[in-house]
Amino acid sequence: MTDLSLNPSSRAPTALDEEIARAELYGLLSQLYYAPPQTEWLAQLQMAVTEAPLSGGFLEEPFRQLIGVARDMNAKAVADEFDALFGGIGKPDVVLYGSYHLAGFLNEKPLAALRSDLAALGLARDEAMSETEDHVAYVFEVMRYLIAGDDVRVANLTQQQRFFSAHVHPWLPKLCDVLTQHPQAKFYGAVGELTRAFISVEAQGFDMLD
Repeated sequence: MTDLSLNPSSRAPTALDEEIARAELYGLLSQLYYAPPQTEWLAQLQMAVTEAPLSGGFLEEPFRQLIGVARDMNAKAVADEFDALFGGIGKPDVVLYGSYHLAGFLNEKPLAALRSDLAALGLARDEAMSETEDHVAYVFEVMRYLIAGDDVRVANLTQQQRFFSAHVHPWLPKLCDVLTQHPQAKFYGAVGELTRAFISVEAQGFDMLD
């Protein structure tokens, strides 16, 4: 059983290879949804080149927009926005869990189905992670692993397509709609637009396999 953590140091190294680029973008989005970037990490994002991490004009503009917004903000402002959107007592303004967007409530049947599929893949949530497996950061980390993992029995295109179709694509567009329409979402509004574009590209790519 492989425990999946959300440790930035576990990211695959930068390379031109498209599969590595896909994995890195899933990893970047996973980290941004799990916690606001600290000063050093935000500085790295601010200095990033504005070309898209994957080739193709469809991703270039939302990626450029995210970098531009990041350059206009500091770590405290981003952290405050993160807390305003995703934190607080009771139901947050923006819910980051798949069960909520699919079933209307947390810890519902979609989470049980996800856990069953993760077990079949030999994957498990790292106990150090407080969020349930249907958190957007976690499902993105699973996709990163299915692309860049060492076990080819699990980390392969077939498993990527199955997991994406079952546990990513059915609800991520809904989350992006809520996030990008929120009046307080400046940095994370840009994250939502990049997420929407990336999910669209991924969906089109997987459709071509059918």
